[in-house]
Amino acid sequence: MSLKKTKIFVTQPHLPPLEEFLPYLEKIWKNKQLTNCGPFHHQLENELCDYLGVEHIALFANGTLALVTALQALKITGEVITTPYSFVATSHSLLWNGIKPVFSDVDPDTLNLDAAKIEAAITSDTTAIMPVHCYGHPCDVDAIQEIADRRNLKVIYDAAHAFGVQDEGGSILRHGDLSVLSFHATKVFNTFEGGAIICPDAEIKLRINQLKNFGIVDELTVVAPGINGKMSEFNAAFGLMQLQHLEGALARRQEIDAHYRNNLQNIKGIRCLKDAGERVANYAYFPILVEEYFPISRDALYNILKENGIYSRRYFYPLISDFPMYRRLPSAQPENLPVATGAAQKVLCLPIYPDLETMQVETIADLIAAQS
Repeated sequence: MSLKKTKIFVTQPHLPPLEEFLPYLEKIWKNKQLTNCGPFHHQLENELCDYLGVEHIALFANGTLALVTALQALKITGEVITTPYSFVATSHSLLWNGIKPVFSDVDPDTLNLDAAKIEAAITSDTTAIMPVHCYGHPCDVDAIQEIADRRNLKVIYDAAHAFGVQDEGGSILRHGDLSVLSFHATKVFNTFEGGAIICPDAEIKLRINQLKNFGIVDELTVVAPGINGKMSEFNAAFGLMQLQHLEGALARRQEIDAHYRNNLQNIKGIRCLKDAGERVANYAYFPILVEEYFPISRDALYNILKENGIYSRRYFYPLISDFPMYRRLPSAQPENLPVATGAAQKVLCLPIYPDLETMQVETIADLIAAQS
């Protein structure tokens, strides 16, 4: 069955009826405050703290600005150990701050930074570790923190994929010195564009708020070379509306994940990453690995899906370490990153979003099975 007419993409934002958003717009027009931390901005911060189970959160215009500011807030310098298997914003935030990224390999089961390999990458210039909760699956936070404590390093989690993810103790966002979220339109929870930093206390939140507003303290005082990272009232209002629909969206994502697993489980050469489990996972993505013994290559399967109107994504390919601004780093050499290099050649993220129909999931799975 061809799906060319429908064009199914990897992810699409769930958009509630437009009339739900109109009351928010009317309030913005009425109070005439469009940005600079207005009432919707404060309301969204409070409601996100309640929903996520955290004490302090600072909203941003996007997740990249939040990453850049998190590094500035902790005064990170020198070298930072991070993963090559991520979106480029992770390591770009380091370059923006004049920090040298040091890439370390990933775990073959989770594709998160392999805690067992971090120690070997630490040098006298290392000041922090920046792991990524890849696809929303939690990192080995205990092992990473043990290394950081023993070596006196900071930990900043790129939690762009991990909205609402929990472990046995509560929100995964409570780990590390700071955790950074993305609210981009492709994320589980979105504000069109947006992001946030989870802050451990009021003092660091105050510093972060100053840094995202040019370093301004008051009309006469600027204390740091900050940036304009503030979230607008429009984006905050959209986030408040999205929160009302989030539980249903997450439940539907879980159903789609289960349908994929059920339909793909007997296809030789197609491997699904292990399900992190209810509560732990947010089902942000559905990656498969096209193994060498599948009859056609990953790229061939990608093209067949595309020809049938299914726009999967080789996410993450290429590796960050393969891009020109990174590839000359000693830590970026493929022989140092065998697991990440292998995963990047095999990975394919299939469409997953609340409005994806069960019949469409089954058709996608049937098309993959037809190639085996």
